[in-house]
Amino acid sequence: MPENDRLSGCLDEINLEFVEREATPRLLMKLSIQLHLAGLSLSNTVSFLEIFGVDRVRSTVHNWVHKADLQPESGRRPNHVAVDETVIQLDDERYWLYAAVDPDSNDLLHTKLEPTRTNVIADQFFAELREKHDVDDVIFLVDGAVPLHRACEKHDLDFRHERHGNRNSVERVFREVKRRTTSFSNCFSNVEVETADEWLRSFAFAWNQLI
Repeated sequence: MPENDRLSGCLDEINLEFVEREATPRLLMKLSIQLHLAGLSLSNTVSFLEIFGVDRVRSTVHNWVHKADLQPESGRRPNHVAVDETVIQLDDERYWLYAAVDPDSNDLLHTKLEPTRTNVIADQFFAELREKHDVDDVIFLVDGAVPLHRACEKHDLDFRHERHGNRNSVERVFREVKRRTTSFSNCFSNVEVETADEWLRSFAFAWNQLI
């Protein structure tokens, strides 16, 4: 699919029903949301709006992104799913980010942000993933993390211990999330975990549209 078709389709899926009174043209609002989720900092997104004579502060763009409530599409039927977990910093606290990726398409299927790493949370992650997508017959690619193995066994899912290969798809997602949160400190600084979770779902939406 041509890149401009992807961008156009992504813009069409950004719902602005939350807007009541907003002087900014809707197309510019959609472009601002998309550009920020694609990697542009809030400061640079505000500078982009200034080119069109629109004066907005960073918090306004931030609110647009979160109120749009963007989420990755459900109902996927992949052949393989790579699952992994990594540490994410929220201010001075450490959280665990769980992610599932389709290695064939590199689509981000599901994310979950938790304050700890346990068997119960891994079980919940797989339960949520099964509710969102048709994954009961796929092969899961996991590393040596015992909670992930136990969760697959509990849900009677086929899994394969793999350190590299197709599992690299989920590592690419983690690298981009960490790049964003370290480069643009306004992403995961001074925010509640619920806000960070919303940003991750929005990021997943944009990732799937533009990869």
